[in-house]
Amino acid sequence: MTSSIGRRELITLIGTAAAAWPLAARAQQGERVRHVAFLSPGDENTISITTYYPLFIQGLAELGWVNGRNLRIELRMAGGSIERIQMLAREVAELRPDVIVVTSGPATKAVQAQTSTVPIVFVYAGDPVANGIVTNIARPEGNTTGVTDLFPSIGGKWLELLKEVKPDLARVAVLFNPDFLNEATMAAIEAAAAKLGVQAVRITVRNSADIASAVDEFAIEPNGGIIPVPPIGALPGALESMHGAALRHRLPTIGSVRAFTENGSLMSYGAVIPDLFRRGAPDYVNRILRGSRPADLPVQFSTKFELVVNLKTAKAIGLAVPATLTARADEVIE
Repeated sequence: MTSSIGRRELITLIGTAAAAWPLAARAQQGERVRHVAFLSPGDENTISITTYYPLFIQGLAELGWVNGRNLRIELRMAGGSIERIQMLAREVAELRPDVIVVTSGPATKAVQAQTSTVPIVFVYAGDPVANGIVTNIARPEGNTTGVTDLFPSIGGKWLELLKEVKPDLARVAVLFNPDFLNEATMAAIEAAAAKLGVQAVRITVRNSADIASAVDEFAIEPNGGIIPVPPIGALPGALESMHGAALRHRLPTIGSVRAFTENGSLMSYGAVIPDLFRRGAPDYVNRILRGSRPADLPVQFSTKFELVVNLKTAKAIGLAVPATLTARADEVIE
């Protein structure tokens, strides 16, 4: 990031670059400028915008769809508010774009409630069947398909990894935003907790202040750990607040994506999300713009998963990560 332009300004430029291209220049391309709306539940500081949205733009360009030339992209960000998501879902549906791209299960359902005709491509939306987005993975009904990251059973894997790195783990704080309830994943965490003899404590959070106070209260009793349930990262300031509180109380945290570990979690295990935004979603948008129907495009799940371990965080909270675990890790941050 250069000092001459801030993050907000950069995102605005990326999202509205079409305005900078003269209409005559676009007309020279000999084709209609296509229109895509992109709806994120986060804001300009969340990883879906700072990291993943530019990859989506890049992936489309590699397929011949250049924002500002033969493509116009409308970016909308909800700032972690379910009310704003619902408002923006109505707004993007009324734009009647060629495709609406949306991240998270709740945001996808909000858009589905506003249009049954505009094609919808979801990304990073959990299990679309468990979330009620589609009922048939192979042949999605209606106007919705997508690429996604999360099998509910992965929640059990997160707890197993925490228990491996902290054998005396007795309690785990399961942080979730009830406006973005991911019940299937939470149930998997609780099932694993019962098998491992760990108490799973559901903790409701709706903003970064909730997270800090909730972790402070949870940490009064010993031998704890933290699992933030996606898409909690869409809450502005959520990661910073959680990692600050976890460090303060020396609690291990495991997240669902690499960015969690890069920003302070002890570990992360989950899909390689950049692939979904650079390859998966652009591929489906490209196919739809060239005539495919969403119903003919099967939902794709990520096939690449990675384990990342942050040894700097381990040292800061006083944990020794077993060599057997670091040997299995795809990346170790030292």
